[in-house]
Amino acid sequence: MDFSATEKKGLKKCFDSFGIPFTEEIFSWYLSHNRILWAQYECGKIPRDIIFQNRFTDTFSEFSIKADGNLMEKAYRQALSEGIDLIEDALDVVKKLHKTHELYVVTNGLAATQEKRLIDSGLAPYFKAIFVSEVIGLQKPMIEYFQYCFERIPNFQKEEAIIIGDSLSSDIQGGMRAGIDSCWFNPNGVTNETEFQPTYEIQCLTELLPLLEIF
Repeated sequence: MDFSATEKKGLKKCFDSFGIPFTEEIFSWYLSHNRILWAQYECGKIPRDIIFQNRFTDTFSEFSIKADGNLMEKAYRQALSEGIDLIEDALDVVKKLHKTHELYVVTNGLAATQEKRLIDSGLAPYFKAIFVSEVIGLQKPMIEYFQYCFERIPNFQKEEAIIIGDSLSSDIQGGMRAGIDSCWFNPNGVTNETEFQPTYEIQCLTELLPLLEIF
């Protein structure tokens, strides 16, 4: 799923409905602040609810906008659940991978939002299960989260597993902690300046096919 596209569309839709100008400055500040909150959650410093309570309230406070952050959060969640933007070649690649691999979704997102988007996008039939941190009570990159997932995958073998994701802090770090291979999806060619080193790195999803020996 192309979360970045869905995110921006959803934010613009919500800001427009609230009669609030959706400027690049506000968008940039929100993205930065939201990343900070999610990073704190991934590290176990704050509970998940704090993200949703604060991200719009703090944004409105920063720009002296008189609006209800909680109402915006509710509207935004609805907008996200309706977003089904796909990364280029995603459906084709998933269909091909499904023929020879067992596919699972691991996500720190909201259960209702993630499950609806997966179904509406047409991707759901190709995945065996979705492991949502909200439901499990653990989150990436915690090793306990991955252990929970591993225990529920039939005949799971670490040496035969790989996690593919765009987040160095949750996906790649999680893979490292769990002792499985990882593939960083880095479509914009961002320089990795972190300590989290993926086993592989790709810029487009079709690169997964030869990587996983599918032709």
